[in-house]
Amino acid sequence: MDDIATLDRRRGPHGEVVLRQRGAHFEIIANGCFLMDTSDGRSERLLIDAAYDTLAAATARPSLLIGGLGVGFSLAHAVRDARWGQIAVLEREQAIIDWHCGGPLGAISGPALADSRTRIIHADLVDYVRTAQDTYDALCLDIDNGPDWTVTEGNSGLYSPAGLAHCVRRLNPGGVLAVWSAQPSRAFERTLRYAGFTGVHTEEIRVARGVPDVVHLGVRPA
Repeated sequence: MDDIATLDRRRGPHGEVVLRQRGAHFEIIANGCFLMDTSDGRSERLLIDAAYDTLAAATARPSLLIGGLGVGFSLAHAVRDARWGQIAVLEREQAIIDWHCGGPLGAISGPALADSRTRIIHADLVDYVRTAQDTYDALCLDIDNGPDWTVTEGNSGLYSPAGLAHCVRRLNPGGVLAVWSAQPSRAFERTLRYAGFTGVHTEEIRVARGVPDVVHLGVRPA
């Protein structure tokens, strides 16, 4: 068994977040629920690549909003791709931002955070998509274990028709919404179509056991 060390534990407006180290890897736990760790990162990379590949070919230097800083894999992967233009990453937990800015997760995200294209937004994603005026060519959301398994109850509204309507307004015409999930959700695919997204499809990352991680994708009509 790997030794497990708790590096930080904080209670904020959305509950408790914990950073743990298990052997050589880090883990983020929110309200007792395992969110992610640094052991792999394939599905976080798929989230970014699938969004780019789904964009219209004519979209040059597309802008990107990543919902959830997490362990930093999605941001680091996006910044390594020179085809992306401006990249904003939104995180509601100040503790997670601190773990990257001068903390142990900076080893993953440090070069990405120093990139001139990168901007950190400290805000709640549910509120941001409802009230912000910014628009993007791609929204890549990874704040829960999926539409059917949210970290906090308030996040569930994001995956409803009303919440997805707010996401549509944050997208430029032809823009892509990509949502990471720990398991496929046919019900969420139907909700994406009901909310007006076209080209709805799901891409999978196979795992050794159990159901695959997936990315749900949909396009705002031009």
